[in-house]
Amino acid sequence: MLAMPSGIPACPDTDRQHRLAAQLADMIPGAATIRVSLTDPQQTWPHPHAIVKDEAGETMELVRTAARAAARWILRVWPKVDWTRPHTFDLATAVLTRSDLISADRGR
Repeated sequence: MLAMPSGIPACPDTDRQHRLAAQLADMIPGAATIRVSLTDPQQTWPHPHAIVKDEAGETMELVRTAARAAARWILRVWPKVDWTRPHTFDLATAVLTRSDLISADRGR
């Protein structure tokens, strides 16, 4: 990535995250969150897996290629995240949060 004279990247990561959220919202109309992990229940080895939910929290059905593409795009934007645990990407805020932390917050 190109940097400005100050050393700050010319395209801050937050811009990249917001662009990704917009692209995924266009690709999956009605999606609100995407939960990404490397544990596809149909595979025995680590494989990108995504579960998409709408605003009501209902799971949306996607073709496997679209779900896998969404998961891979999210994995590429956050390469340093600990992907041994699932994470949820909120398309409205472009924020990635560990899924087990979201569950803990709801329980409070």
